[in-house]
Amino acid sequence: MITSQLLAYVAISVFCVLKASSLDTFIAAVYEHAVVLPDTTPTPVSREEALVFMNRNLDVLEGAIKSATSQGVHIIVTPEDGIYGYNFSRESIYPYLEDIPNPQVNWIPCNNPNRFGYNPVQERLSCLAKNNSIYVVANIGDKKSCNTSDPQCPPDGRYQYNTNVVFDSQGKLVARYHKQNLFLGEEQFNAPKKPEMVTFDTTFGKFGIFTCFDILFHDPAVALVKDLHVDTILFPTAWMNVLPHLSAVEFHSAWAMGMGVNFLASNIHHPSNRMTGSGIYAPDFPKAFHYDMKTQDGKLIISTLDSHPAHSTVNWTSYASRIDAFPTGNQKFKGTVFFDEFTFVELTEITGNYTVCQKDLCCHLSYEMSEKRSDEVYALGAFDGLHVVEGSYYLQICTLLKCETTDLRTCGGSVDTASTRFDSFSLSGTFRTQYVFPEVLLSDVQLAPKEFEVSSDGRLFSLKPTSGPLLTVTLFGRLYEKDPASSGSPELTEYAGRIIVMF
Repeated sequence: MITSQLLAYVAISVFCVLKASSLDTFIAAVYEHAVVLPDTTPTPVSREEALVFMNRNLDVLEGAIKSATSQGVHIIVTPEDGIYGYNFSRESIYPYLEDIPNPQVNWIPCNNPNRFGYNPVQERLSCLAKNNSIYVVANIGDKKSCNTSDPQCPPDGRYQYNTNVVFDSQGKLVARYHKQNLFLGEEQFNAPKKPEMVTFDTTFGKFGIFTCFDILFHDPAVALVKDLHVDTILFPTAWMNVLPHLSAVEFHSAWAMGMGVNFLASNIHHPSNRMTGSGIYAPDFPKAFHYDMKTQDGKLIISTLDSHPAHSTVNWTSYASRIDAFPTGNQKFKGTVFFDEFTFVELTEITGNYTVCQKDLCCHLSYEMSEKRSDEVYALGAFDGLHVVEGSYYLQICTLLKCETTDLRTCGGSVDTASTRFDSFSLSGTFRTQYVFPEVLLSDVQLAPKEFEVSSDGRLFSLKPTSGPLLTVTLFGRLYEKDPASSGSPELTEYAGRIIVMF
């Protein structure tokens, strides 16, 4: 009897301690890093030269980490390629790689740096986390030897992985993720044989992690949320903006809203390559974001998030499927958005209701402009098909967008400024997927926090007149089940020289 009472007391005590130690909110940081890039050399540099170079970037990241710590931050995310840069061959990146063990080995590199060989980058990251009592998320390269007993072993006898690591506030390695969906041009790396679902628990929620181009595919990105129920996604990226639908702040904030999770996106800062756009996004609205094409400076972004964010379920086709199509006459025309042929209809009046369809997707728009300018044209577009450029993935998209010029043939091109404000808008579509990401982007590539909502029946609608001129209002849908077995595409070679996006 006494033993039973003692066990019950211990169980209650442990529960109370765990509950008391858990946090309802936490402070997050992402750092947009103006990465120092290595010089191009005809032969690979030595390991010592690579380490000297990586420490230049680590010095900058250390400053960001210390600044975040002084502001009470619990976790900081740094970007993909943030320690060694990019544009490597398989051979030239090798001196920058380390052997990263499985986190199950229970290792604090700062305390025992040589346990798994010489790993100075992991040691320094671990010490930065430990000495500042902060979770540190970084992107480095992993190497794993293999031999002929493995039929998939590369000819050089090793696998090389684009890898995210997480060190907790004690400096312990708690997560290692190998990027699954490599972008065109990442020949220096191998993809793991199957997608890795990497999560870890903290006192401020459950976290999942993936990298850059992964966001456009089901595994591991969607699976982490739908199957493993993470609260927050950590997202190191090296993302080059592509308008109108794939600028970093636009799409990453939309993914957070569509999936109902916190999303911590840390991007490289390299304006000449259109690489900027980092943020801290919650399911209801962006908490903080940064987009800067004018300066060469890095930026630390900090905000408070709910540890366990609430999210409402949306039936993305409910409203659109029960209303009659608005008449549009014979105004339809074709236009190209990032190599995909959309069906468009021009918005000819200051206020109106329009429907445009392509295949199974019909998009409905009601709107009112503040004024109808003669020097700007807006159109409603629909796309229902397989995108086959830098990868193969099936899309259903409804979009209200500004055309490049008053020539309708320019509708769908990249535009980053506008002059027309909208007093109201409501956009919906007959989507055949539950995975739809709502985007609202204003002039100069700015987000519109708290200016719009998504209803439970699938309408993206304004709450007030837009605070700035409008670039696009978009519902970006993904039909993962219609993706090809491989994300590769026969058109990749043809389009390689025309690609203007890096994930």
